[in-house]
Amino acid sequence: MKKLLLIAVAALGTYTASAQMTIEGVVVEKNVTVDGKELTLNGAGLREKFVFDLYVGGLYTTTKSKSGPTLVNADQPMAITLDIVSKLVTQDKMIESITEGFENSASSAERKMLQPRINKFIGFFNEEIVKGNEFQISYVPGKGTMAHKNGKLLGTIEGLDFKKALFGIWLGNSPADKDLKKGMLGS
Repeated sequence: MKKLLLIAVAALGTYTASAQMTIEGVVVEKNVTVDGKELTLNGAGLREKFVFDLYVGGLYTTTKSKSGPTLVNADQPMAITLDIVSKLVTQDKMIESITEGFENSASSAERKMLQPRINKFIGFFNEEIVKGNEFQISYVPGKGTMAHKNGKLLGTIEGLDFKKALFGIWLGNSPADKDLKKGMLGS
């Protein structure tokens, strides 16, 4: 069943600009607004670990792209949404995953420079996380990366360098989930 769903999602990947999609019961919106600017769905997919569905991730950009490096390095507005679809995603598991993600997306030297901002970002996940929660991670040039939980601003982290490491968790060379990356890139 999951393979069939992934095939359907892949087939819809090029269709995302003109229609909403539903993944694991989550309606993935065609557009989101960030800092007054409308962003368009680049693509979406399902984050899985072993056989468990964890969250639906969507990537929103000003210009569609199938290139992870281009998007990671772009100094332009973009957003990632994470809709939690499993009770297995807890505060501790999210913090562990984000920490591991930074280890995979940034070099040791980069992490050392970013560590105070990484710690601040991880602190945004110190509240309980339950199935149905939605996180939105948005980047706005000159302002930084904003994290929202269920529409509430958790905080902002400055710097394009931080955005590159953070978005690299999903779109970099060692992504959290290769199939999710493909979905987000509309591949």
